[in-house]
Amino acid sequence: MNVYDKAYELAKVLKECEEAKLLKIAKDEAEADPEAKGMLDDFRERQTFLQQKMMAGEEPSAVDMEKMNALYEVIALNPLIARLLDAERRFAVVFEDVNRIMSDVLKSIVD
Repeated sequence: MNVYDKAYELAKVLKECEEAKLLKIAKDEAEADPEAKGMLDDFRERQTFLQQKMMAGEEPSAVDMEKMNALYEVIALNPLIARLLDAERRFAVVFEDVNRIMSDVLKSIVD
């Protein structure tokens, strides 16, 4: 058994799972709609800006967080974006579960 072959096999299975397929479809549909794409791009840009601030050690203000939450609520009203956000959440659960399984194996090795 080659560990690298299994890793590539896992990557392929993740890419082909139902959650990944639905995420790809939702992403393509949202990006094909100019209004949804613009709203999403604006939201992602603001999100990235706040994440960069946090990584630099700056805590976002309560006002910044309230604005992001309000913007999230607005963009989530768009059905294409809502579908994309839901698909992202579902795929993230699968990905996090796989990561947890892998982390558990690593812990058992070093403990």
